[in-house]
Amino acid sequence: MSAQIHRLIGIKGVDFSMNLGYNCHNMAKKTQYLSEEKYHELEAELAHLKVVERKKNAEDLEYAKSLGDLSENAEYHEARERQADVEDRIAQIEYSLKNSQIVKNHHSGQVEVGTTVIVDKNGQAETYQIVGAEEADMAAGKISYESPLGSALLGYKKGEEVAVVTPKGKTKYKIVDIK
Repeated sequence: MSAQIHRLIGIKGVDFSMNLGYNCHNMAKKTQYLSEEKYHELEAELAHLKVVERKKNAEDLEYAKSLGDLSENAEYHEARERQADVEDRIAQIEYSLKNSQIVKNHHSGQVEVGTTVIVDKNGQAETYQIVGAEEADMAAGKISYESPLGSALLGYKKGEEVAVVTPKGKTKYKIVDIK
């Protein structure tokens, strides 16, 4: 595989095939729910990492090697750490894309991935979109279906109450609407 990568970005003598401890082949296959927008965003990030970041990192490694003694070469060790981070992120994205299921925002009679739910918490309305873990963003009102609140809401219908156990204790939510 490293020969393919070298041809892709035109670099020789840099080994991208090191074992980074992130072996997606041994991971339990788990469906990754993604919006179409997030899927394309991950594809773009993957292309950038493979073409731009790998090349930049390879150049940094070559420069660091030229400085001499690798055992006490901070630039070299830093470049290797960045290389490991980039390769790890590539593996994560490839795994997510390979195991993804595109979910469109839709209206449903019950809370599920892709729906937007309005809940009443202590007299205050809160709106959440139920999404996959990869695109969860609490500040934007997007919660993962795997989060304590997201998983508690799944399957419930408008008008039903849900008790959610949180670190602060038990909180009750009433489902006001599902969009």
